[in-house]
Amino acid sequence: MNEIPVLLLAVLIDIILEEPPAILHPVVHMGSIIVWMKGFLSKTRLSGMIMTLAVISVFTAPAILIGYLDGPLYTLIAAVLLSTVISIRMLFTSALDVGRSLNNSIDEAREKLSYLVSRDTATLTDGQILSATIETLTENLTDSVTAPIFYFILLGLPGAFLYRAVNTLDAMVGYLDDENRDLGWFPARLDDILNYIPSRVTGFMIVLAAFLLSMNWKNSLRVLLRDARRTPSPNSGFTMAATAGALSVQLEKPGVYVLGDPRDLLSHEKLKDALKLSSLSLALFILSATGIMLVI
Repeated sequence: MNEIPVLLLAVLIDIILEEPPAILHPVVHMGSIIVWMKGFLSKTRLSGMIMTLAVISVFTAPAILIGYLDGPLYTLIAAVLLSTVISIRMLFTSALDVGRSLNNSIDEAREKLSYLVSRDTATLTDGQILSATIETLTENLTDSVTAPIFYFILLGLPGAFLYRAVNTLDAMVGYLDDENRDLGWFPARLDDILNYIPSRVTGFMIVLAAFLLSMNWKNSLRVLLRDARRTPSPNSGFTMAATAGALSVQLEKPGVYVLGDPRDLLSHEKLKDALKLSSLSLALFILSATGIMLVI
């Protein structure tokens, strides 16, 4: 029960305040250490395991030590640190920025989107930009919010930092190019394992949110069950497919996956609906997390 104020305060801090400056941001330092270690490690699976264990150790050890604090001091420090490994405000403002930019200039929207996705955005149409924005918004509900909270519930602050370390490693070295194929194999597989439950829980939270918002929740469930495994990642499709079904739209990464059916056209209104759906889904997840911590 002592962790409930930590979680709620962390969410409040993340929503109200900007991200901390780079020099104080743990995730920025995770990235710096990964870049540094890549400079001297061989590009092997063993090196990837060593890198993963090293980064996890560096960032979970202080989180474990903080657990020896007590009272308001622990609550405040733990909440501030937990807020750095979740990204509700950044996730939503980034999607909103792309949507607003699309009203002004498609080139501006393409540029804004290029900071959020790995695909080439130079020739994307309006509909493809909206699709990619909804995809990255809903996929990152798990990576940026629900998964770190899930591991905070299970393992406390060290669990949240363990997850964020693995997820950052996957984001930086979990690719199939020659440089990262072997080095990133272990963190990528570990990230798949850690996201297995959170991604599915979040997907079903989207179905529930669709029901509460009077959206097409039956189609959300149908598309989730039908399309969730069509993505290369074993986890990312659950939130995207559930959203595509709820909005009655088709989300597509050309040449990679197609989720949902094109019953309605993608539009700014659909992006607004995706933001509403995502907001309520996260609220339901956090409410559920609080309830679970009350019980345990």
